[in-house]
Amino acid sequence: MDRINYPLLYYELKENMILGILVGTSYQMIDTDLRKIKSSLLDYLQKQYKRYDTYPYFDIKEPKLKMIHVKMRPTYRDHYSSYPVGFEVEIPMPVIYGEIDQNYYQCFLPLFSQSFSYYDPKQFDSLVNHFIINLLNQQTPEQLFRYLQYPAPQMETVSLKVNYNREFDWDSNHYKRDYPVLTRLAEKYPYSKSVRRNVSALPEAAWELEEKVAEVVDKLISTRSNVIIVGDTGVGKSAVLRQVIRKVTQHFKKNKVENSFWRIMPQRITASSKYLGEWEETVEGMVAELGVANGVLWVIDMIQLLEIGGTGPEDSVAAFLMTYLQQGKMQILGEATPRELDSMRRLLPGFVETFQIVHLNELPELKIQSILDKFAHYLDQKFKIKVTDNAMSLSYRLLKRYYPYESFPGKGIKFLGQCLNETQLNQGQVINPKTVIQNFVKQTGLPEMLLRDDLLLDTHELSRHFNEKIIGQKMAVDKLCEIVKIFKAGLNNPFKPIATILFAGPTGVGKTASAKALADYFFGKGQKQSPLVRIDMSEFQHSSQIIRLLGSGREVGQLVKEIRDKPFSVLLLDEVEKADLSIFDALMTVLDEGILVDAYGRTTNFRNTIIIMTSNLGASNQKSIGFVQTTDTEAQYRSAIEKHFRPEFVNRIDNIIMFNSLSQEDILKIAHKELEELKKREGFLKRNLRVHFSDRIITHLSKIGFDERYGARPLQRAIEQSLVNPIANWLLEHPNIQNKDIRIDHDGTLLIRI
Repeated sequence: MDRINYPLLYYELKENMILGILVGTSYQMIDTDLRKIKSSLLDYLQKQYKRYDTYPYFDIKEPKLKMIHVKMRPTYRDHYSSYPVGFEVEIPMPVIYGEIDQNYYQCFLPLFSQSFSYYDPKQFDSLVNHFIINLLNQQTPEQLFRYLQYPAPQMETVSLKVNYNREFDWDSNHYKRDYPVLTRLAEKYPYSKSVRRNVSALPEAAWELEEKVAEVVDKLISTRSNVIIVGDTGVGKSAVLRQVIRKVTQHFKKNKVENSFWRIMPQRITASSKYLGEWEETVEGMVAELGVANGVLWVIDMIQLLEIGGTGPEDSVAAFLMTYLQQGKMQILGEATPRELDSMRRLLPGFVETFQIVHLNELPELKIQSILDKFAHYLDQKFKIKVTDNAMSLSYRLLKRYYPYESFPGKGIKFLGQCLNETQLNQGQVINPKTVIQNFVKQTGLPEMLLRDDLLLDTHELSRHFNEKIIGQKMAVDKLCEIVKIFKAGLNNPFKPIATILFAGPTGVGKTASAKALADYFFGKGQKQSPLVRIDMSEFQHSSQIIRLLGSGREVGQLVKEIRDKPFSVLLLDEVEKADLSIFDALMTVLDEGILVDAYGRTTNFRNTIIIMTSNLGASNQKSIGFVQTTDTEAQYRSAIEKHFRPEFVNRIDNIIMFNSLSQEDILKIAHKELEELKKREGFLKRNLRVHFSDRIITHLSKIGFDERYGARPLQRAIEQSLVNPIANWLLEHPNIQNKDIRIDHDGTLLIRI
């Protein structure tokens, strides 16, 4: 018998509370006594080994614990900038390391569940510092400070006895059940009951899809075919696959024939490769072990097989596997969308030809309702949580309208599963329409008023919202209100972005502020992050920079990444006229159909976004600044826009909204608004200072902050330089002033009175 010594990193969090982390595995445990933790973890490892002949792979011979102390400056980040705090902290990080083979070492970072390999012990310090700093840089300051709360850890070992040469007998054939490559790259499936409970609370069922399950089972068993199930997102591809695997496993078990399924993410094949040709060796070893195990590879995200390995599909992992598939030396099961299948056929047709294609279309409405009813019954039986009929019909209506690019029943089951989690956290017993609305608001940021048909739109409140935030732009306010009204009435085209708008006008007149106001109104109710995605198009002035914006192959562009993270948002393309003209051609499909498809068939959806572009085109020709726009002025803007952009691009824009130059009166109103915002700054709030600005200081700021060429932007500089800086110096000179009324005045000089 051989022995695997797993390091057990443990923390004494407080009296009678110990946290144990079994390094090299995903297992953690909290108990009152270290011996109980060791005993429980060892008992679980032994049961898994006895039942399923599986154990976490760990091969460091003599693991050691070392504390690495890293100095960091905690930093807050958003999409626009970074904000480091004013001090450094020293963060202790435990690492477990040791030799695997001669001149080959491995290091684990237990608090991050990460590891890396290295060859030269002299490089250990620099490598481990590099990895830790990279990981810590991704943490928020709150997460960094959490690490400081941990006490100093200690290490013990948990030893599991295994037989590396263990043999089993099926039909007088001897097969060694030692699969180091498969165990490293993939997970054996189906999971045990205990693991399934931890992975997901949702049922592994393929309701109303029994015929498709039987078809795929027949192809796998009778003809030993490779199979791709093709269907849109949410039609039930994964549910069918899981049921197929369970039925095939039961079939072979009943007939006492060795068989196994291995679930793999393609990127794991090349993730650990360090030299040329290594991943090819890894694939050869994987294929050999699949043959011994009579195994089937279940590939998650099939399209990635064409992306990884080489510089293109022709020298990718998929191309390398093609020979094995053609010769019948391995069997693959996977899924793809129709667009992904078309891309695979175009990029590597020989690869797709080795598969049997099973098409899965969206079910009719009656069958979808049947599936959702069965899921509701499941929630009632297992969790004692009821789903009311009203909640079911409301969720169906909302999902059908706001997620048209996903299919039922998948999106319905996923959403109700999220409602289940929320109800359990709140210790509720019913999923009702209120629960549905709350979860939908949380996911999308849409206000409840836009989601509920029984709530009427208050047009006066709507106008007030925009008029408070947008000064001197009546046309813009009216147009934005119209967009909200059309959306509330449900008359917007569901197969396009909610609206595509071009804001035209001189700089500093409120174009960006209008986009922010619309984002706050539309999507600002449930999202923790800002619902405004802002991209400066002046950074994409060369045709080669389109890759950085939209992505290419394996690279994900800035625009794609932002919208995948925030599918419900306002997309602001600032100074759009400065981008290279080729970028507008690429954006035409986005404006027209609300989707962007990359070379590998992956779709990014823009149908829940409002796309706003800003432009200064035509502003340089204006001579009458400070007056209301005339028809001639509007015509000059339109003429400049139509000269710069192709007609096909302009025709895809729903609204071109003209912004006026700002008058002195408008600047005065903006000054009032900016000063109200200034009162809410932390320096005043933490001292409980109630600030009052006199009419004279407001008038003074509006005069020195008014510039016909730059609109309201000089006003912001004037407030910072002429008001904020002197007040800051005064507060620093009077540190004991708290809970007072402060009056700010101007009489030739700035006056601050208590």
